[in-house]
Amino acid sequence: MLSTETGHPPYAPAVPSMLDLVRLSARRLFPPGGEELYRQIAVLTEMGPGLEVLDVASGKGVPLEYFVTEFGVTASGVDIDPAMVEEAESWSRELGVGDRLQFQSGRSDRLPYRDEIFDIAIGEIALANHCDPNDAVQELVRVTKPGGFVVLVQLVWKAPVEEERREVLSDHLGARPMMVVEWRQILRDAGVQDVQVENWSDEETAFRSKAVKPFADLAEIFTLSERLGILRRAWQRWGLRGVSTALSRESEVHKLLTNERILGLDLIRGRKIGEVPDVTVTTHGDAHAPRQAEASEVEKSHDEPETAGLPLFGDVRLRGEE
Repeated sequence: MLSTETGHPPYAPAVPSMLDLVRLSARRLFPPGGEELYRQIAVLTEMGPGLEVLDVASGKGVPLEYFVTEFGVTASGVDIDPAMVEEAESWSRELGVGDRLQFQSGRSDRLPYRDEIFDIAIGEIALANHCDPNDAVQELVRVTKPGGFVVLVQLVWKAPVEEERREVLSDHLGARPMMVVEWRQILRDAGVQDVQVENWSDEETAFRSKAVKPFADLAEIFTLSERLGILRRAWQRWGLRGVSTALSRESEVHKLLTNERILGLDLIRGRKIGEVPDVTVTTHGDAHAPRQAEASEVEKSHDEPETAGLPLFGDVRLRGEE
């Protein structure tokens, strides 16, 4: 059981994970993958004005701020940590987009929304850090419109890892990595078809300028002054035990990410079974373009191959289209 699994908000893990420490930074950072990954999500989901986007485990809301300002969507974020929600709300008001960008505290496995209201639902790395991944994905799919996009940005095991070590490392990371075949099956079981995968932790490709670490070392993304500030805030929240535990965990995670290379970062995109609504959206930088209704497909029995990368520009061609 992850140390972050506390049942109900407020979020109060016994000791901080690496994800908790990153979130304590005073800087507003994109999650692993950076702006390029989230630009790719926008392209793959045909994001534009008139669409409703949900981000679960949204943290400080940096990706949603990007989607709202760059693609003109209306967006909602949910995070189990009320402190993150408060910071995200404060920033959205300061930015002047509070009417199109809202946040609230809640669990991934009990989202505070009605059925079928979002065009795009995204599950971030911390989606299942406090609950069962199956339940969290079921909720993502429940609130997505038929034919809408469901996207996961998740840590994945690139090699088999024994169960006990999985739990320990998940606890250290503050996220629950799984094999990509497991994420695929969870999505299919929840009613998602046309599942396609991009690996974002290998060499550079046509749609990104460089390889990215699935979970960057604190020493690489923060200055010494910033790291001291993070530890000071960790001391205030978790005390000496929290700080010492965090430092020992950083050593273990560094070994995992540099020496063993058994952890990766994948972008997984699929579509909820059902007809695609006939919606007119404005694609970023283009004129109004209708998104035509399509008949839902029956999922093929064989697995689709993992893609090396989907097109960055032009229409995203789904399997079976002419």
